[in-house]
Amino acid sequence: MEGKREYETNEINETNEKSQTFRLFRLFRLFRILLVSNLKSQISNLNPLFYWIPPILWMASIYFFSTDNFSGENTGSLFWSIFHAIFPDLTEEQFQPIHYLIRKAAHFTEYGILALLLFRAFRSGGMTLWRRSWTIYSFLIVVVYALLDEYHQTHTRSRTGSIHDSLTDIAGGFTALFLLWLVRRRQGS
Repeated sequence: MEGKREYETNEINETNEKSQTFRLFRLFRLFRILLVSNLKSQISNLNPLFYWIPPILWMASIYFFSTDNFSGENTGSLFWSIFHAIFPDLTEEQFQPIHYLIRKAAHFTEYGILALLLFRAFRSGGMTLWRRSWTIYSFLIVVVYALLDEYHQTHTRSRTGSIHDSLTDIAGGFTALFLLWLVRRRQGS
């Protein structure tokens, strides 16, 4: 008899613990729903200019990256010391293609990021996920800024403007927007 009461008491305690856990889970879930819905309403009420701050700051960063501070000689010496520390047998001839690829990947990536930030700014927190006009405007700004960036580099001491770099920049922006379109398309279907 004593064992049966102990078993029933343990069973009741377990049920109470499960019930309390369940109530706590429901309370947490309700809190999360209220917080998220409140956050969404706050985001939708944000001033659209708020969304333009990141692309403008990123464009300023790109402008800074186009100065003599980030010329091939300056980045080359930095990357050479890093790579040479990791691979002591690396020669200068072996390093040159690596440095070239790093610089081109940086061009590609920085303009891909710019394209995504511009798309986000045109969207301005709206409920619509995709509009062709946002993509076109973002891409056109990437093209113009890539060309202006290379033009800017012609006026620095240790940099030269290159249409090839502009094409790499434009390809980065296009690729980012294309990948975003693919993701949105899959989300929509």
